[in-house]
Formats: sequence, structure tokens, C-alpha cells
Amino acid sequence: MKKLIILASISSLLVGGAFAGQKKPGAPAKTPTSIKCAVMGNSVNVADATKHHMYADYKGNRYFFCCGGCPSAFKAHPDKFAKSEHITAPKTK
Repeated sequence: MKKLIILASISSLLVGGAFAGQKKPGAPAKTPTSIKCAVMGNSVNVADATKHHMYADYKGNRYFFCCGGCPSAFKAHPDKFAKSEHITAPKTK
């Protein structure tokens, strides 16, 4: 009987753990607080970069930059940096 209780407990933990990491359907993705610069790879605070317009949208994604030289480098060769860390660009109305 004890084995059955232990087996049931372990099974419920495994099943519960499998569902715990799933997002609710339709739940919006959380925006990270920091992200790597698309050009230099330095850490960038997303809120500060957004406030100072240090980002570019490209093919539905938003890329962030650490300094004033990075946006022009990105815009000159966006495909080169398209695999860099990014978020989904906000939809415009």
C-alpha cells in the first residue's frame, strides 16, 4: 500500500511539473528587462533603450542598441544582425 501511495505522489508531481511551465493560451509574452545589443553584444536596459529610441524594428522584430553608433551599423546590414537577440516588435495601430 505504501508503494502505491509513493508512486501516486511521484506521478502527480511529474504531471503537475509538466503543466507548471506552460503559458496560458493568449497570454502576452513578457518583455525582458535587459537584452544584448544587436551589434556589439553588450547588455542593454530595454526600458532605457526604448525611452531613448535606441532600437530598430526589422521584419517584425525589435532590436536594441547600446550606443549611438550601433543603429547605423544595424541599418546598413540588417540581415547580418537579424539573428541577434530581439523581441517581437509591438503592433502599431
